[in-house]
Amino acid sequence: MADSERRFNRALYRSVWSKIFKIRPKLVLCRRDRLRLRAPGRCERHRRRRRLLQAQAAHEGCRERCGAGVRGGAGVRDGAAGEKPEAGAAGEKPEAEAARRPQAASPSPARDAYHARPLSVREKRRAPQVRQLGPGCTLLLLPVEDEFTFGGTCRLTCLYGEVEVFGYAIRQGQPPQDLFSTFTHAFLNITAVRYSMPQKTKKETKKEFRALVRSRLNLEDRSWSIKNFSPLCSLVMLEQLKNSTVNFITSFPGLSCVFMQESGPLQINSESLALRSVGIRKEKKKRSLTLTESVHSALRELVSVAEEEMDDCLVVLVCGAQDVGKSTFNKFLINQLLNRIPCVDYLECDLGQTEFTPPGCISLLNITEPVLGPPFTHQRTPQKMVYFGKPSCRNSCENYIEIIKYVFSAYKRESPLIINTMGWVVDDGLLLLIDLIRLLAPSYVVQFTTAHTRNMPVLTPEFVEGTDGLYTKSKSRHRNRCFEFPDLGDNLEFTDEEKDGPVFLNGHKLLYVQSEFIFCKTLRNRESHNRVLRGLAVLGYLSLLMPSVPKPPSFLPSLTPYQVPFNSVAIRITHSDVPPTHILYAVNASWVGLCRIMDDIRGYTRGPILLAQTPICDCVGFGICRGVDMEKRVYHILTPVPPEELKTVNCLLIGSVNIPPCIFCAQRGLEGTIPYITTDYNFNLPGASEKIGLRTFTEAEGFQIDPTFCRKTK
Repeated sequence: MADSERRFNRALYRSVWSKIFKIRPKLVLCRRDRLRLRAPGRCERHRRRRRLLQAQAAHEGCRERCGAGVRGGAGVRDGAAGEKPEAGAAGEKPEAEAARRPQAASPSPARDAYHARPLSVREKRRAPQVRQLGPGCTLLLLPVEDEFTFGGTCRLTCLYGEVEVFGYAIRQGQPPQDLFSTFTHAFLNITAVRYSMPQKTKKETKKEFRALVRSRLNLEDRSWSIKNFSPLCSLVMLEQLKNSTVNFITSFPGLSCVFMQESGPLQINSESLALRSVGIRKEKKKRSLTLTESVHSALRELVSVAEEEMDDCLVVLVCGAQDVGKSTFNKFLINQLLNRIPCVDYLECDLGQTEFTPPGCISLLNITEPVLGPPFTHQRTPQKMVYFGKPSCRNSCENYIEIIKYVFSAYKRESPLIINTMGWVVDDGLLLLIDLIRLLAPSYVVQFTTAHTRNMPVLTPEFVEGTDGLYTKSKSRHRNRCFEFPDLGDNLEFTDEEKDGPVFLNGHKLLYVQSEFIFCKTLRNRESHNRVLRGLAVLGYLSLLMPSVPKPPSFLPSLTPYQVPFNSVAIRITHSDVPPTHILYAVNASWVGLCRIMDDIRGYTRGPILLAQTPICDCVGFGICRGVDMEKRVYHILTPVPPEELKTVNCLLIGSVNIPPCIFCAQRGLEGTIPYITTDYNFNLPGASEKIGLRTFTEAEGFQIDPTFCRKTK
């Protein structure tokens, strides 16, 4: 027995396993475990070692309790007789007998602790209950503060209680919400929230629960839900989501795994079949998104300040390096603010990974609905938008600043504003960020940092005040630490008295947030991953062309484009200099921004009309130039922008944002030669050679999702 009570500091050998087998009655091993003693695996060895240590701990605790009981009992008896206990064999005999007495196998300490916990903790450990109602509809009963992690798309309706998804609270009686838990991002959690209830007995609570589900469920489903009902639980209904965006993206080969990834053989049971009928699958919790305590602390402070400040609206600027969780934090903050206020304004300053528009845009939006998915699932129309044309501003920072000034001038200061910035925070990018802080004058700056990224300076008010930006100089004003911008009086909206004098921008409060994201992005594959996400955003915008469900998605070649005459719009290539003789080649089969400029372009009879420099103008939407008819001198534009908005468009901007290759190579329903994919080359053109032939798209160019795609988790 002495050998069996040793604590093993390294892997167990076969001789040790023979000793474990001898003490089998104490460990209460089943027959299946005894059969595996000959060749145990690594997990089995760890499991047996854990059981051995638990048995040893229970054995030692039992010995101590028995010894204390014997000693205490002898003392009581001796005290009653008025005699002192003798020190010697007579005093040691009860302990020796207790040590030699065989000990019964005691239950596991974890099991005892589990039964000793209060009722609320035991309910938290219960697994969610799933029941299929019919084709494409499933009930999910969640105990209080329990989480359900899933992958796929579904429509959630809360029948009883309250659940939280991505920071947004969904209560009973609210309209259903569409959830997008995609493979390209961390999976979503459905969390049962501990809601407030009046003082009622369990019988009264069950009666109320029965009355609520009576109109939604039949007798069998209602009996099942009442049988598994527990205090403070939440009952939700998950339905199959029929969405034009999902149908359009999954119609392309290789993109079906974005919403539902195929994997190895799964465990077939009633729960998995019920979830699969909806279009989702249960995932491990470690693959979901978990926020750190510093992130939760920053969210709580910002939400409380937004509720208190009714006159002076909250302005939050979120900054940090690439892939540290800025966009995730913004969506959590938007959803939590929408729990308490009707709308939130959002200023997008990140050109590469935009949230609500196709890439290459600087936009201002008014958000009134929760954000419960990745960017390509919630493309929206902004209040004001300018098409920059490139996913980066490294070579045109001055134009970038001017566009932000132009878009920011539309902010009315009627609701809180969240500002998203780029991940370029080194060298000139850091100086540009300092210019943005001075220009936009945020009341809070949320700075993200991680252990794996290059440390950037802490953007305290003192640091921003004493550091020169890329285009601004540091100017301190007495004791209030303000910044003076006399040249912004005409661009921003101020009163007449404020326009006459200088504009003073007060200092900000810094929230330093430590994020802990583990992902597969590296310096080598970051650009390819970002290219895939930009392509999905373009596909999400083009899905607005599709008819509403339940009609199947249409193919882009089958849609009727608009005919735009040459002399009605001006053209500008934003990212490079193109000779006038090759302008139409650049416009054909390209992604174009539909803009309106203040200049009058009437008077040109034939066209095309070319602009000498890129204007800063409003963009109403985007489209694809399907072709150029030289005989009729018209452009064929395919766009989801309504006709009343198209009447104001008089400028086409072409940038470096590309159309995904699957639009050209994977369009179904085509017969014969695919447009723009041909081997008929004119080898007399400069730069052409006989080596040019049929271009084959590689896996990266063909827009295939890698199974090891980036995912942000804790």
